[in-house]
Amino acid sequence: METVISLVPAQPVAMPPGRVFGAYVAEARSECIRYMRAPSFILPMLLFSTVFYVMFGVLLNHGDASRYLLASYGAFGIIGPGLFGFGVSLASERDGGLLTLKRALPMPPGAYLLGKMSMAMIAATIVIMLLILIGIFLAHVSLTATQMLALIVTGALGVLPFCALGMLVGTLVKGQGAPGLLNLIYLPMAFLSGLWLPLSILPPVLQNTAKIWPSYHLNQLTLAAVGLNHEPIIGHVLVLAGFTVVFLFLATRRLRRYG
Repeated sequence: METVISLVPAQPVAMPPGRVFGAYVAEARSECIRYMRAPSFILPMLLFSTVFYVMFGVLLNHGDASRYLLASYGAFGIIGPGLFGFGVSLASERDGGLLTLKRALPMPPGAYLLGKMSMAMIAATIVIMLLILIGIFLAHVSLTATQMLALIVTGALGVLPFCALGMLVGTLVKGQGAPGLLNLIYLPMAFLSGLWLPLSILPPVLQNTAKIWPSYHLNQLTLAAVGLNHEPIIGHVLVLAGFTVVFLFLATRRLRRYG
């Protein structure tokens, strides 16, 4: 009997939706476990803004200052998990070849990024919840349930533009250089957008240029969440969405080209 060998390449078999969903969940779970096993990395990222809030929002409590600082240090704390959780780990994993290995695995291409994004959203939510607890029980800030929910949602979603920015930085530098470059972005951006000091006491030139920073627009959303900004927020939401799309496009383009 003759054996017939087909020269037609086999068609790839589509992964069932259940397994695709399971792959996304497994990747998000592995990211969470990996960060919990590195407390020296995750704890400073979670506690940085809370320490500042205790020092200036609680110990120097004066009028609405604690409410204002709850919003501004909330924005400050939201940014960290996006920048460092994405940027530092991505740069290190590119250096170590882990990203190349993950590409070779039979997993959905977006699972890697979604896993990191999920971890950043969880970390940002924890930061906001810690600040709310400190604000209510130590600084005696009065917040309604709606305001607390709005602040938590702002934290969970507001981290996304900074995930995209961290991802872009992670594609530009080596692992050892990522923390330094990210701090050069993080700290000046926070100061220049009014997260440490109200914009009204900064020089006019800094007040006029604050809107170019995504952190400024995030701060307007956190201020609105605690009842200190009564202007329409849709413009700030659209600006942050635009930053997310642009940074994500540039980052994915570099990843395709250079890995």
